[in-house]
Amino acid sequence: MKWSAEPRLMRQPVHLLAFGFGAGLMPVAPGTFGTLIAIPIVAFVMQFGWQVHVAFAIVASVTGVWICGESARRLGVHDHGGIVWDEIAGFAITMLAAPSMDWYWWLAGFALFRFFDIVKPWPIREADHRLRGGLGIMLDDVIAGLFAAALLFALTTVVRIQNPGEAFFEHSDGTAPSHTRAAHS
Repeated sequence: MKWSAEPRLMRQPVHLLAFGFGAGLMPVAPGTFGTLIAIPIVAFVMQFGWQVHVAFAIVASVTGVWICGESARRLGVHDHGGIVWDEIAGFAITMLAAPSMDWYWWLAGFALFRFFDIVKPWPIREADHRLRGGLGIMLDDVIAGLFAAALLFALTTVVRIQNPGEAFFEHSDGTAPSHTRAAHS
């Protein structure tokens, strides 16, 4: 199999970030691999609380405009498939709606984000097709992340309604997840 780009590109910091620390080099489904690499990154950030998670999502999205745009400019390709920093930022946005760090919320967030990023319903498709440069690369994934977060939040609300006796912001062992303790204690 052939890489999506030359692995030696990872020697340049902008490409290392844009290609998700090498995840975007995968010859098949680099966006999915970019989202997979986002899981440990977002999990690390979530342990510092919701406010840090929000700050990370904003910083990843804003700096991603430059990172993705500069990487694309250097490659001479508008939205190279291997550029996956936008998936990292979009998944970070999605997981803002997760009520805990339990595996099923990760799975739901991953599936919802990938769905919106692949299918690209309106207005995601418009952002993807009409905007150029770093903003165009980033905005469709930011919107996909917002859509996925909205559905993840709706799903958490349904779960809460279906299980009214269960504490919403607790793990099954009764402990509060680390990213909700400060906000809900």
